[in-house]
Amino acid sequence: MYHRPASPNGKQWALGGDTFVVGCQIPSEAVVFPEFNELNPDMSDPRYNTECGIYEPHCGIDKLMFAWGHDEYMYRMLVGNNTTLPREALDMIRYHSAYPWHDKGAYKHLMAPDDEERIEWVKLFNRFDLYTKDEENDLKLDELWPYYKNLCEKYGLGGKLKW
Repeated sequence: MYHRPASPNGKQWALGGDTFVVGCQIPSEAVVFPEFNELNPDMSDPRYNTECGIYEPHCGIDKLMFAWGHDEYMYRMLVGNNTTLPREALDMIRYHSAYPWHDKGAYKHLMAPDDEERIEWVKLFNRFDLYTKDEENDLKLDELWPYYKNLCEKYGLGGKLKW
């Protein structure tokens, strides 16, 4: 784990954005700044600019490809290191920035029946994610480290990791 100190002006130094499904139409009502959707070359490609695009209806969330972001990177790092985290935890990590899906109701036509339960876990996690970070915290990382180290070891992530 690495903790990056705040930038000199105390503001967040980088942003992570909502992720969306690639390979099908970007839902205008479910993404931030939909006016820029038309600049995406995929939106003028008939393979990708329909409601289902390259996907079969109700194929399931795991069959969808999302725009690359920190969620997918962390998910793949965990899986690549053979974590024993349960599927619900991996879903929370992988899909927490997929706001068009879990917050705006987009992609229902691509969901499989078991995705309904999975989306509830992601929503539960998100109550503690976005806009919950305390800029004025006084975390003592040396005191917290043993707790998180034990969690890493419990879920097969102790020792050297592949990044």
